[in-house]
Amino acid sequence: MQTRISTALTQLEATHGIRILYACESGSRAWGFPSPDSDFDVRFIYCHPTDWYLTLDEGPDTLNFPVDDELDLAGWELRKALRLLRGSNASVFEWLQSPVVYHEALDFRARLAPLLPAAFNLKAGLHHYLGQLRRGVEEDLAGPDVRLKRLFYALRSALAARWIRERRTLPPMEFAPLRALLPAAHTAEVAALLAAKALSNEKTTVPRPAALGEFLRAELAAGQAARDGLPVLRSAGTAGELDALFRTLLAEAFAV
Repeated sequence: MQTRISTALTQLEATHGIRILYACESGSRAWGFPSPDSDFDVRFIYCHPTDWYLTLDEGPDTLNFPVDDELDLAGWELRKALRLLRGSNASVFEWLQSPVVYHEALDFRARLAPLLPAAFNLKAGLHHYLGQLRRGVEEDLAGPDVRLKRLFYALRSALAARWIRERRTLPPMEFAPLRALLPAAHTAEVAALLAAKALSNEKTTVPRPAALGEFLRAELAAGQAARDGLPVLRSAGTAGELDALFRTLLAEAFAV
């Protein structure tokens, strides 16, 4: 699959005349709880030659491709990605923490890493993870059975929200460090479910775990109660630093 992904990225550059700066895994394979049949969720950030940006009208800022049984491939243009980072879009912060990097050019992630803590808005991050958790509580765990995949989506969102509430920092992308916040009463059950998911397909369901369901509902309520009390800890200089990095990357991306 690594070869297929690398080939696809190279073809994209040639077909669209772009430079891919960064490509990573963004789904369950990066989070740390894949199933044997989990697809590969590849996300990439790319830029065009400078002249593409010097027009009265902005061009398309995404590249999306049909999903097959193995590969889900999608990309955001550099300016869009940096704007979303400036706006504290949680997805961008997760991509830049991915443990699975398929491609990196111009030290892209290393140059952005120092800006991430100051760019992250605690309230926006909490809102994002609470939204995912609400779906899990109100929809995925509403019946007598729940898909293991959706249960872990909800659990990861709950722990990321708790991380923001308790530690007031950018939460990690991976599930393993988030598990440190799991109450001891749930650790054995989560470990057993995690082991089961590693051997099950994406559609596998289990009886809804009553205790975990209560925990998730309690975390949703706690997050909603804490939202207004969170400070907005962002550096005023981050926008200027992102502007400067944007210009530098454009100058370097197609330099001969």
